[in-house]
Amino acid sequence: MASSTAFTKVLVLFALVLIVLVPLASAVAPAPAPESDGTAIDQGIAYVLMFVALLLTYLIHPMDAFPFSLF
Repeated sequence: MASSTAFTKVLVLFALVLIVLVPLASAVAPAPAPESDGTAIDQGIAYVLMFVALLLTYLIHPMDAFPFSLF
């Protein structure tokens, strides 16, 4: 009979520990904020497009300013 009450006490103690620890384990931290919200990507694309426009401007402008027709 003594072993049965000792087993019951251990079981109750284990149940109490689980009751206390399970809510702490299930409290998950919120997800971290995204590192990029897309504005950096948009800005990078804008810089590339501006560079392409500048390059095309400098390539096309000398053709308009050249006094002789090559083609």
